[in-house]
Amino acid sequence: MDRRLWASAALNVAITVAELLGGFLSGSLALLSDAAHNFSDVAAVALALWARRLSRRPPTPHHTYGFKRAEVLAALANAVVLIAVSVVIAREALVRLLHPTPVAQGLMLTVALVALVANVGSVLLLRRHEKDDVNVRSAFLHMAQDALASLAVVAAALLAHTPVGLYVDPAAALIVVFAVLRSGLSLIWETLSTLLEGAPADISLEALLDDVGRAFPGATLHHIHLWQNGPGQRLLTAHVLVSDTLDGRAIECLFAEIKAFLHDRWGVAHATLEPEVEGCGETAVLAHWDEEHAG
Repeated sequence: MDRRLWASAALNVAITVAELLGGFLSGSLALLSDAAHNFSDVAAVALALWARRLSRRPPTPHHTYGFKRAEVLAALANAVVLIAVSVVIAREALVRLLHPTPVAQGLMLTVALVALVANVGSVLLLRRHEKDDVNVRSAFLHMAQDALASLAVVAAALLAHTPVGLYVDPAAALIVVFAVLRSGLSLIWETLSTLLEGAPADISLEALLDDVGRAFPGATLHHIHLWQNGPGQRLLTAHVLVSDTLDGRAIECLFAEIKAFLHDRWGVAHATLEPEVEGCGETAVLAHWDEEHAG
C-alpha cells in the first residue's frame, strides 16, 4: 500500500502543476479549484504515509498502545483541510457566478482530460484499502472526489462556448464542493468518534453480547468497554461472571475461546477479560466510572 500511496502522490503533483498552469492561462476557475483540491491530495497522501510509518512503531513505556492513533489524527487533519479548501473554492465560485468570465476552451479541455485520466489512475491505485483504515480511506476519498471534479471540469470545458458556458465553469466548481463537503464531514465525524473512544459504528453491543451468550452460556459479560484505538485495532474489556466450579486452568481455556470468538466474529483485535465468581456487585452491561474503584 505504501508504494501505491507514493505513486498516487507523484500523479497528483503532476496534476496540480498542470492544472495551475492551465487554469491561469485559460482563466478557468474550475481548473484552479481542482488544482487546489489536488494540492490538498498531495498533502493528504504525504500525511497518510507519515502516519502509517509512525503507526508501525512498537509500543513504548510512554505509549503502551503504540502509535495507531497517528493514522486517525492524519485522517482528521486531511478532512479539515479538505473542507477548508472547499469553502475557499465555493466563495470564488459564487463570485464568478455574479461576475462571469470567459475561459479558453481548448486549453481547459486538454488539461481537464489529462487530470481526469491521472485521477482515475490514483483511485485505482488505492481502491483496495481496508475498510477500517480511515487513514488510507481519507486519501482514497480525496482521489475519488478529484476524479469526479475532473469529470465536472471536462463537462464545463465542453460547454464553455455555449450560451450558458460562462456559468458552467463556476457551477462545476460548486458541484465539486458539495461532494467534498459531504465526504469530509462524514470522515470528521468518524475520526472524532474514534478519538473520543466511541464503539465502532458497525458493532451493536447488544448483538455482540447475545452472540457471546449463545456461544458461551456459562459466562456472563458485563462492565464492558468497547472502543477503537486506530484503524483495524478494536479493543474490549469486560468482567466475566463464571461458575465457581471452574479452576484457574479451565478459566484460562474459556477466556482464550471467548477472545478467539470475539476476534473472528466481531473483529476485536485485543480483549481483556476479568473473571468473577461471586461478582463485583455491578451487573450493568456498561461500566459506570467510579473514581474510587475504577475498573
